[in-house]
Amino acid sequence: MKMAVLVYEYPPKIVGGLGTYAAEITRKFVLMDHDVTVFTMNDDASSLPTREIWRGIEIHRPLHIDISDSLPDVLAEDVRKWGRGIQLFSKILVYNYLSASKLVNELIKKENFKYDIVIAHDWLSAISGITVKKEVGLPFAFHVHSTEKGRTLGNGSEVVSNIELRGAKAADLIVTVSYAMKEELMKLGFPKDKIQVCYNGVDPQKYNPETVSAEEAKRIRNSYGIKDDELMILFVGRLVGVKGIDKLIMAMPHVLQKNPKAKLVILGVGDLQDYIVNLVRTMRLQDSVKLNFNFVSEEERILHYAACDMAVFPSLYEPFGIVALEAMSMERPVVVGAAGVSGMREIVVCCGEEQCGFHVDPNNPSDIAWGINSTLENQEKRKWLGKNGRKRVLEEFTWDKIAEKTVETYEKIIKR
Repeated sequence: MKMAVLVYEYPPKIVGGLGTYAAEITRKFVLMDHDVTVFTMNDDASSLPTREIWRGIEIHRPLHIDISDSLPDVLAEDVRKWGRGIQLFSKILVYNYLSASKLVNELIKKENFKYDIVIAHDWLSAISGITVKKEVGLPFAFHVHSTEKGRTLGNGSEVVSNIELRGAKAADLIVTVSYAMKEELMKLGFPKDKIQVCYNGVDPQKYNPETVSAEEAKRIRNSYGIKDDELMILFVGRLVGVKGIDKLIMAMPHVLQKNPKAKLVILGVGDLQDYIVNLVRTMRLQDSVKLNFNFVSEEERILHYAACDMAVFPSLYEPFGIVALEAMSMERPVVVGAAGVSGMREIVVCCGEEQCGFHVDPNNPSDIAWGINSTLENQEKRKWLGKNGRKRVLEEFTWDKIAEKTVETYEKIIKR
């Protein structure tokens, strides 16, 4: 199969889960003998090659041109309100139109490239997917990893929501990341018969506790001043409201009542950094909450999972939640938000013989604390939960299995 993949984030430009997903799945497609051409954003300095082969994948990064000065007169009011966001919106528009033009006019019409399918990820690439389908009639698979309404808890841009819905209506196939997301998409008017669920995955060879030495894990703990007899709780993620980080901090006094030696490590970057610093100070939790506002490498993230005793992700909205899989693959028990749209509710088994963590109400700090305290109360139970988590990853969530299912889904619309 020859695939044209349109995705806003791609190595070395990775912002979040979308970039990780795109890198891993396209690599697996190539190893399965499919041809993959990726169209992605160039960076601000335009220092990345506009065309290269990387890990067997042909990557195109059209050079950016700044159209932001010409946009305000033609944009809807809710985009104009973004302020500096007009710069971002202009980049996204230019990336979409240049990518579609390069794919259609250069590769297909001029160089006679033949493709079986065009694949676009999220609203960020939907416009180019719609355009390519119209121009050359390729089957169009639209991947929806999250929605504007969900990400902003209902306060987002109507323009972005409309682009998502237009992409869904133009697509031959809508791929989403969990059954919770499928329900949300149907409520938003996405065509039900087009929606297929394909989970995200993790590389269990990379995320393997046996590859991290005790000395490396100890170095991470020491960097936060966490002693051997103290318990390290880890949060990894973007520091934005939807991740529930404020409620997690508010849960810590309840945790400390039962586990006075518990330490929470918050690792990530985002808009809430100043708010988090003030919240920790106001609640006098400086000794128990350690803040690391850095975007660390994947290797360093793996070391953090190895160093912690448990991981907690109390998201208010989480279509999938790759971080939960990463922690499980590292044999760490997890506590996850399970209200509203929560793919993590499907990933994490919360009871029975295959239990690997706890589900909590992310809106309720005392319930988050209950999940954490239930995990911390018994070291043997933590080990058992962790082993179950890795076993579940190996059975259900390896990239090999995810890629195979995704290709099968594509094949159905190509045949049709």
